Amino acid sequence: MITILDCYTDEPSGLGVPPYLGTYPRYIYGMFPDSNYITIDDLRLHIQYKDKIKKVTKKDKTNIKIYNITNKDIKKILAKTTELIIILGVHVPGKYLSALPGTLKEVIRLTNKLNCKKILTGPAIYGTQLQGGKFFEKSELEYFDEVREYDFSFDDIKANDLVKQIPNERIIEIETSRGCPHGKCSFCTEALKCKFINRKTKDIVNEVKGYYDLGCRYFRLGKQSDFYSIEDPIGLLKKIRKECPNIKVLHIDNVNPTNVVSKNGIEITKAIVKYCTPGNVASLGIESFDPVVVKENRLNCSKEVAFKAIEIINKYGSEVGENGMHKFLPGINLIFGLNKESKKTHKENMEALQYIMDRWLLRRINIRQVTVLPGTVLEEMCGNKYLRKNNRYYWKWRNEIRQKIDYPMLQKILPIGSIVKDVKAEIYDGNTTFGRQIGTYPLVIGIKGRLEIGKFYNVKIIKHMLRSVTGEVV
Repeated sequence: MITILDCYTDEPSGLGVPPYLGTYPRYIYGMFPDSNYITIDDLRLHIQYKDKIKKVTKKDKTNIKIYNITNKDIKKILAKTTELIIILGVHVPGKYLSALPGTLKEVIRLTNKLNCKKILTGPAIYGTQLQGGKFFEKSELEYFDEVREYDFSFDDIKANDLVKQIPNERIIEIETSRGCPHGKCSFCTEALKCKFINRKTKDIVNEVKGYYDLGCRYFRLGKQSDFYSIEDPIGLLKKIRKECPNIKVLHIDNVNPTNVVSKNGIEITKAIVKYCTPGNVASLGIESFDPVVVKENRLNCSKEVAFKAIEIINKYGSEVGENGMHKFLPGINLIFGLNKESKKTHKENMEALQYIMDRWLLRRINIRQVTVLPGTVLEEMCGNKYLRKNNRYYWKWRNEIRQKIDYPMLQKILPIGSIVKDVKAEIYDGNTTFGRQIGTYPLVIGIKGRLEIGKFYNVKIIKHMLRSVTGEVV
């Protein structure tokens, strides 16, 4: 019997950490439809916690290491497993509210007594690291009986009933293209995986419709390097909304700023606002506003292009939607540790962010230390030279961005008294419940008291933190 072990994936072009359901487990299940699906949480609960879940008191924090269990008889499944396909790999580490991706060391520790063939697949075959600012995890790949990349042809991808093996609703991450049309950024692995190729619009629509017919209502067109570069972004959105009229969430992810300002950029932006659901975010891979860093790392846009893209998205997407969030706003990704980074880099970043702050809205700023992965240009250029050189400044730089940009920006986006609808209660931290809307980069909201986990609430904003807010149920 084949068992699929989902340790969750996070890479520049796609997210598979719950509440997302990534492409890898769905595609592999499509190849082996009689297989069992389990999560790293299931394995932790069975082996590390001896199948015992500690009762959470008002002093405790929800244990996200065993949050996403499938409630199956894992002992029985493992006993019958002859082949364990392990999906693993984090290329862009982040902070996760209600899940914790597995690491190579952890998987080796948890599976070393299992008597079956062990196959490693997913982004980990190109390197993986759960913490930014470090080289890839160097666990021995020889442990696995096989390390391989499965060939998922676009022609073969269809919706399947893997979702029936998962008790909680997930956001289905839909792939629209592979590779990257820019394909030059020093730190990125997308160009290593595949040459740029678009998926046919009708096939994407058919996959979304297939999952919709299975009861799924939350979707993100997120597994691509740039939504604006896919085959027919406007036609795709129109057709999805026609075929799936009661969809609850339809969001996108990555966007190349240069294509927002291109000939068709405004029309695509208008279509995203019209056909997607509110709370949508364009994740702009700007990485740095320092022209020296941009040039040396072959990044994909200048400061001026970034400003213009942010202006366009704000112009058409800054209206507040029915769920209390803006219809479509830009988000910015910044990376510490790139080649030729200096104190001047932070000055350039702060000046650019303040310029944006004074004029437009940003939904969020993601700041991370680069992960140096094998085969990338950055590894060849300088490795972790600038991470080591500037590490002592990173907390200060990050904190200044949080204090001077993130905090006042949140106050602009959600003034005190704003109502945010359909907030799902996810975890406890002592006597506080943390929840968020289902979608792409949803805002974390802290609510005093212990609400019922899994239920949806409307929340009034009463206070702002650096990257989150607090509220009360209304």
